[in-house]
Parts: sequence; C-alpha cells; structure tokens
Amino acid sequence: MADEGFAFSPHVMRRFPKSNLDDSRCIFNYRLSRSRQYVECVFGILTHKWRVLLSFLQMAPENATLVIQACVILHNFVRIHDAPSEVDLLEPGTSSSSGGRPGTVGLAFRNLYEEYFSSPEGELPWQIDIVHGRL
Repeated sequence: MADEGFAFSPHVMRRFPKSNLDDSRCIFNYRLSRSRQYVECVFGILTHKWRVLLSFLQMAPENATLVIQACVILHNFVRIHDAPSEVDLLEPGTSSSSGGRPGTVGLAFRNLYEEYFSSPEGELPWQIDIVHGRL
C-alpha cells in the first residue's frame, strides 16, 4: 500500500480517495489498510531479529531477494524450534514517496481487488459491519 505520491503498478496499491466511496471501495480501503498493518508488523519482527534488514541493502536486487528469503526461512526455523520472543507477540499496528501518475495496469489491479473483496468468494462475513462502524 502506498500514498498518493507513489505511482500505481501491479505491485503498489493505493487507497481510493475518501470522497464518494461506495461500500465496495470502503471495503477495499479497509482490507488494504489491514494488509499493510500486517506487513509492517512482520517486517518489524524480521528487522528486530535479523539486523541486516535495518540498513539499505546495497546489493543486486536478486541478492537482496535471497537475503530476505534467508531471513524469513531462518525466522520460521527459530519459531518452530524456540519459544516466541516478546517481539513475535506484537499486534499489527500502524506505524516516502516518489512522483508519478497512476498507471492503468495498477488501476486495473486495484479494481480487480475491489471486485474480489466484495464478491462471495472474497468477502469476509464481518467486513460490511466494520466499514459502517458497527463492530
């Protein structure tokens, strides 16, 4: 999830603007926000355990991918074989931008997710109550 300073792409999603939101767009914004919270929490746990992630990874992208994958594998190994630490028990929370105009591919992906989250296959039983403030 990104703010308005980031360009759309298949890998960067942005919320719908707050004006004129129907239920499906409110649901999309809520689900996107929740996913960002979990990603931030997970990355916080990983950086706490694996300090290499605290600084800029000055390496080729394919090597950076391998380093991150190694951290995830090691984290999972430790979780299986050791008791969880206090940082593993953190609840997700809310915690830059670059210029660019929305891309049509990114907008298309956002619309697909919006449709999916409001479809029978993708909906959560309580999501409409959340966006209307009933839960």
